[in-house]
Amino acid sequence: MKSIISTDLAPKAIGPYSQAVRSGDFLFCSGQIPLDPKTGELASPEIRGQVRQVLENVKGLVSSQGLSLENVVKTTVFLTDLSNFAIMNEIYGNYFDKAPPARTTIQVSRLPKDSLVEIEVIAAY
Repeated sequence: MKSIISTDLAPKAIGPYSQAVRSGDFLFCSGQIPLDPKTGELASPEIRGQVRQVLENVKGLVSSQGLSLENVVKTTVFLTDLSNFAIMNEIYGNYFDKAPPARTTIQVSRLPKDSLVEIEVIAAY
């Protein structure tokens, strides 16, 4: 059993996928890139602004289901340049300051819309 999640608190899907899917006690969120949910455009050209927007998108997506970032149990962070890891880690730490989730960070060659960062999460109800 699964439920498809759609909300205006995160950017609309830009392809044939769901913003998130609930299955049992878990919410599986598609990767969020730094799109402004209102405009559908990249929120910032630089890494700090992009990481903040991505995490705000994640926050909006989980909050639309009555959850908070404290419900996130696993994240995967995709960076186009691992030299941005320290900046991402600093901002990420401000959002996940209590009992942070498990995390994987990967460098990739390119992301949708040429963004610098993408983050996907799994949250538990």
